Amino acid sequence: MPVCALLSKKIRAVSFLLIVFIAYALGNAQAQTTVNQPNPAFGNTINDSSLTLSTTHQHSPRTALLLSIVPGGGQIYNHQAWKLPIIYAGLGVMSYVVWNNYSEMMMFKNEYLYRTQHSGATQLEEYASYPTTNIYNLYQSKSKDFQLYLFIDIAFYALNMVDAYVFAHLFDFEINDDLSLLIQPMTIPTIGWGGGVKATPSLSFTLRF
Repeated sequence: MPVCALLSKKIRAVSFLLIVFIAYALGNAQAQTTVNQPNPAFGNTINDSSLTLSTTHQHSPRTALLLSIVPGGGQIYNHQAWKLPIIYAGLGVMSYVVWNNYSEMMMFKNEYLYRTQHSGATQLEEYASYPTTNIYNLYQSKSKDFQLYLFIDIAFYALNMVDAYVFAHLFDFEINDDLSLLIQPMTIPTIGWGGGVKATPSLSFTLRF
């Protein structure tokens, strides 16, 4: 098996694990904020309409979306700068994978065209024993990988913008301690094929408000 094939498998595995980690990290993120309340002892009063208007203008999802055109800009605006290493690591790895697959795709393409134009002569010594049809198949494989990873890279960039926009909406959302999610294992009695009752393992999700 050629080295590029082994490298492609390792890159796919690393990319999959990275995407799973990023999805888990972004999915478990929470946005919190506090609003200063007037002090009755000093006679400070603020009506609800002015407070709502001030909060709306203070943090705008549209501004977060526009700032996220530069990766991480919206997250900084949302006071979530801790996401920047995740965003830039993901974009950096995926961009490298895209560039690597593009380079190998062009290498096999040039080798195939050279062979067809020079009566089967080869340019790449390490692939001299490969038939021309195999070189073409390698080019097709790298072309598909390049398109796939390019799509993932673009999707990750779009996820950066969606994340900034969504968490900007949740910036003023008050998280109550009374809201909790309890996940615990349990068993459910089910009737088997033979008519007997057996316990089936399952999970119980309890959302408490």
